[in-house]
Amino acid sequence: MSSRSTNNEVLVIIGVGGMGVSVARRSGAGRIIVLADINAGLLYILALSSMSVYGVIVAGWASNSKYAFLGAMRSAAQMVSYELAMGFALVVVLMVSGSLNLSDIVYSQSRGMFASKGLNFLSWNWLPLLPMLVVYFVSGVAETNRAPFDVVEGESEIVAGHMVEYSGMTFALFFLAEYMNMLLISALVAVMFFGGWQAPIDSWLFNLVPPLLWLLLKIFVIVSMFLWIRATFPRYRYDQIMRLGWKIFIPLTLVWIAVIGLWMQTPWNIWS
Repeated sequence: MSSRSTNNEVLVIIGVGGMGVSVARRSGAGRIIVLADINAGLLYILALSSMSVYGVIVAGWASNSKYAFLGAMRSAAQMVSYELAMGFALVVVLMVSGSLNLSDIVYSQSRGMFASKGLNFLSWNWLPLLPMLVVYFVSGVAETNRAPFDVVEGESEIVAGHMVEYSGMTFALFFLAEYMNMLLISALVAVMFFGGWQAPIDSWLFNLVPPLLWLLLKIFVIVSMFLWIRATFPRYRYDQIMRLGWKIFIPLTLVWIAVIGLWMQTPWNIWS
């Protein structure tokens, strides 16, 4: 257990799958007592969340059904494809923040010209890294197999995917994992691009709201985007999903890594 001095007191709890990782808790005298302040915290979360593909593959294989196994193979290919794009998008965030520590990534978004004027929301990563925000969020929708990327559960093609042979509580566990993954991705989007638990404007009125409430509010808005997209867009074909991941998102992230790297070497570097 380590402590860190700061002017603010925060309480942040981020759930990782079925295991809750407490990042920081409120303490007295303007100090933060960090319970799990892992230097490679983001890498740790990505390592745990990437194991979800094994559950899908094993579930499809254990069903002893060609339809379930076909759905599992679709899911594996889709999840691996979009995990690459998500990883490259986060590389850009790591470049500008200079740390894998979630707390340091949040604190790095509270610096800059706009933050000094109290306009914290303009200093968050969503503005200079807007293309990476779009890539990461859309890849997150595909990673969780949500519509319009739910070809894994294409009822008109492969019945119900890898879940076709399951019912009752085992069927419910798949959906529980899906919604927990949505919450995890929403929490990471809030931390990486929207300042985590920071208030959008540094004023006495906004500072009355507890930091944890700001984080939960951001997560709620991002999760609502998942539901809005599901009710708006039709399902894509499988070849369109693969083309989007491999031919658009991955090249775009690689180009943006080079752009940000060159930007950081110029006198107009806003992250120094």
